[in-house]
Amino acid sequence: MQLAARGTRRGLVFGAQDVFEHETPAAIAAVAQPVADAEAARDADTGPVPPTPALAASGTAAARPGFAQWMIVGAPPALDDRTLAAGLGSLLDTHAMLRARATDGPGLVVGERGGVDPATLISVLRVTEPGELDEAAERAARAAAGRLDPAAGVMVRLVWVDAGPERTGRLALVVHHLVVDGVSWRILLPDLRAACEAAVAGRTARLDPVGTSFRRWAELLESEARHEERVAELDRWRELLDGGDAPIGGRALDPARDTAATLERHLWTVPAPQARVIVGRTPGVFHCGVHEVLLATLAAAVIAWRPGTEHDVLVDVEGHGREPRDGVDLSRTVGWFTRVHPVRIDLTGIDVAGASAGGPAAGALLKAVKEQVRAVPGDGLGHGLLRHLNPGTAPVLAGLPAPQVGFNYLGRFPAPAAEPAAWQPAGPSALGGSTHPDMPVKHVLGAGAVIRDGAEGPELTLLLSHPSGPLDTASAKRLGRIWLRLLDGLAAHTADPSAGGHTASDFPLLDLDQDEVDELEAEFADEHP
Repeated sequence: MQLAARGTRRGLVFGAQDVFEHETPAAIAAVAQPVADAEAARDADTGPVPPTPALAASGTAAARPGFAQWMIVGAPPALDDRTLAAGLGSLLDTHAMLRARATDGPGLVVGERGGVDPATLISVLRVTEPGELDEAAERAARAAAGRLDPAAGVMVRLVWVDAGPERTGRLALVVHHLVVDGVSWRILLPDLRAACEAAVAGRTARLDPVGTSFRRWAELLESEARHEERVAELDRWRELLDGGDAPIGGRALDPARDTAATLERHLWTVPAPQARVIVGRTPGVFHCGVHEVLLATLAAAVIAWRPGTEHDVLVDVEGHGREPRDGVDLSRTVGWFTRVHPVRIDLTGIDVAGASAGGPAAGALLKAVKEQVRAVPGDGLGHGLLRHLNPGTAPVLAGLPAPQVGFNYLGRFPAPAAEPAAWQPAGPSALGGSTHPDMPVKHVLGAGAVIRDGAEGPELTLLLSHPSGPLDTASAKRLGRIWLRLLDGLAAHTADPSAGGHTASDFPLLDLDQDEVDELEAEFADEHP
């Protein structure tokens, strides 16, 4: 995303997806398109914003204070109120969704630049004890989240924890979840830093322009939901969900009782040696992503943990939602793009116990799940479009069973340092979030994972959350231990020289089954030992 943004600044337009697909500078240059004036390509980013699948699925309950994300970073000692107001003002002018206001429906309205006074969104807290900075910053972030007011257009607040003129304090940027997602933070924090540093130097901040506005993206999705190609996906989504899933927990979710206030959360840290393999080597030898590694082991854990003999499980998989489109550049667009779609993972014939023990079954597990994840209709975005934005197909999907398990891989972030530098993540809650306590829970079981890259290597943290009514603490912890064992088994199997290999989805232009792929790889290995 940063590479695409820098290209736009230099007059060359290419997407973040182009970087992944073409990989080398020469290949990216071949698809890049020159523009005479990047500013001329900007679309209108103010006015009504149609609901996206994420906004529509959240409903009006999401437009409450407290439903927020935040990032806490080190604050340079040179800060003052005027610098922060200038920096936040530049952020508001550049990123339209920070000026949005919630309406009575699931859509939003974006106001004009200059319509929000940044000084009213900044609060200052002075803390003199070094050991209290991180705790004070987290408390202040949670309090600021509670003071957000989407109906009044207050979508962002900035808290400065001032540690004095000689020490690094803390900055907490708090944004309502209606207008931010995990990817957006990779845009917002560098921009806030650049704008504040420009203000300190007495310059007017010149932040890179935004390509495609969130408003334009929402309009494109609204239209796409009615396209013939999308409607043609309906039967496959219906087939995937038909029949539901074996029960998890003691009862079904009750939106009146099972709210965010009842959630229990459990964390596990994967041991460092296994984490280095899972994050680094395993995706490479199996030609997949970290999210597929985590999802495969989670699905196997749920099937082994759940009572009964069923070998499949439905999972709602959350993704970034910034799917590539011709003429669309989302590399610098801030907003809630997240897409969620169901996947049915069938592990019939997979020896889950053998996978836990580190045998060849671990590789078979990952390959099977990798193929099933990649076999969903289209790019996965269609389910949300048909479920929430197409009035003709929405009732059909609404009447089908919903997954009881949700999965979200949050991505990789720098690990907070013990003594953070200015603008670097600070404290154990550097990336945080909160939910209004009355919001209904969507899944009996929520699973997540995040990677923090530190000096000693990657740290992989697993999260399981559940409302206390349908699922008890002991059961959730037992599932977490099974998940850890499966990751350990996969890491052990990865060390085997025979581990890894391609699957059919790695060759989209060929019609191959897994046996044929294995035969081709065996022939190649014989010819090139």
